[in-house]
Amino acid sequence: MALTIGSSSVRALLFDCLGQAVEGMTARQSCRLDTTTEGAAEADPDEILDHVWRCVDEVLGRAGQLSARIEGVATCTFVSNVLGVDEQGQAVTPLMTYADTRAADEADRLRREFDEEAVRQRTGCVFHTSYLPAQFRWLARARPDVFQRAVQWISIGEYMERQLFYSDASGNGNETGVSYSVASWTGLLDRGKLVWDAPLLAALPVNVEQLSPLIDVDVPRRGLRDGFSNRWPALRDVPWFPAVGDGAAANVGSGCVTSARVALTMGTTTAVRLVTEEEIAHVPDGLWCYRVDGQRLLPGGALSEGGNVFAWMRDTLQLPRERDVDDALARMVPDGHGLTVLPLLAGERSPGWVGDARATLRGLGLATTPLHILRASMEGVAYRIALIFDRLEPLLPADFHVVGSGGALRNSPVWVQIIADVLGQPVAVSEVEEASARGAALLALEALGAMDDVTEAPPFVGESIVSDGGRYARYRDAVKRQRILYKTLVDRQDTERA
Repeated sequence: MALTIGSSSVRALLFDCLGQAVEGMTARQSCRLDTTTEGAAEADPDEILDHVWRCVDEVLGRAGQLSARIEGVATCTFVSNVLGVDEQGQAVTPLMTYADTRAADEADRLRREFDEEAVRQRTGCVFHTSYLPAQFRWLARARPDVFQRAVQWISIGEYMERQLFYSDASGNGNETGVSYSVASWTGLLDRGKLVWDAPLLAALPVNVEQLSPLIDVDVPRRGLRDGFSNRWPALRDVPWFPAVGDGAAANVGSGCVTSARVALTMGTTTAVRLVTEEEIAHVPDGLWCYRVDGQRLLPGGALSEGGNVFAWMRDTLQLPRERDVDDALARMVPDGHGLTVLPLLAGERSPGWVGDARATLRGLGLATTPLHILRASMEGVAYRIALIFDRLEPLLPADFHVVGSGGALRNSPVWVQIIADVLGQPVAVSEVEEASARGAALLALEALGAMDDVTEAPPFVGESIVSDGGRYARYRDAVKRQRILYKTLVDRQDTERA
């Protein structure tokens, strides 16, 4: 069984020994992210876990007809999230997410106090609102009473494990671990030594005892607490593996487990990543370097924009159904609307890392239509993807392939074509509908010995959408135009704030 906790939904699925989803064995619950104009992006951790329990209930109810036994439970979660818990392991803060931009001033202060490039090479992360160093400082300053109530700081995956395996009301015997994968998204993991980064912690209002011990993804827990073992007898003694980052899992699930295949994942947000076991002495400018596990590195870049841009435009502009919109978009001339869009609705991550940047639309005229704005916004996201590919190129072999996954790409062939034309590279779309869930399942199957290596799993990659040379040349000019707008507005904003 694989559980996925995303920022917009929770899902539970069953997979066979080849990592193929078992038909009909899927459950889904929608989640709610609370946002404010001040930049907050929080969730209720207990509400999220209630959705998880319901999904497990539903899948196990359907699985009663199967003769096969569930051999393990794997989990992946959206990452760069944190909440504080008390002595009993109960949440005393909301779940603060990667999309929260309120810590921008604290990220700036950290840049002035530290050699940010040295920190980035050591941890794989810059100082940014999506990472824990700035978030901890902001929480301590802006919510001191709440901050002091927390005795430990954990991710949503660790919080789930605490609820499932609590031994008694005092929390005795409840030491949970955090995987290298999830920890690598905090901005606090020394990526080479695989320990919490002492120099950073010394400058933060938390100590190492308030963080969970670090473990690898193949170290499971067994023995559910009574309430859950009675609720789910089929899972009573089944190994539960620690949560991994959904981005790492998406690479594995879409068959991108070596540097020969680059994963382009677009769901609510977007990421470009590759998996390698080779040491990365220098992380390219503007990118990060996370981990899949103790052996595999995950360099790449992430955008805070993706399917959320399409959804926001569709709702705000009151556009019709997705299929009708996609057909209309396909008939439009590439970059033929006279618009330039910086689609930074949730701030910027890669490559500039201006956390409180905001979206900009330039070139509106009387002839501009809602479809023009939508197409320009989708192209704008593709231009941002190209910036990541340009920086990732030194780590890629000459014959690499791009594999797309995520609902935003599966639901819009036009967007896939735009991206292929912008990159000047063919883009194949993974036939795996739940790449992150499958990736978590494959890592668990590897740990269980059901396969020697996740590279043995079939990739299930579809046909490639080929790039058009003429459109590529036109789009490269548009990428330059977007860069000029970025320098004019976002770089100036960053300078003025400093």
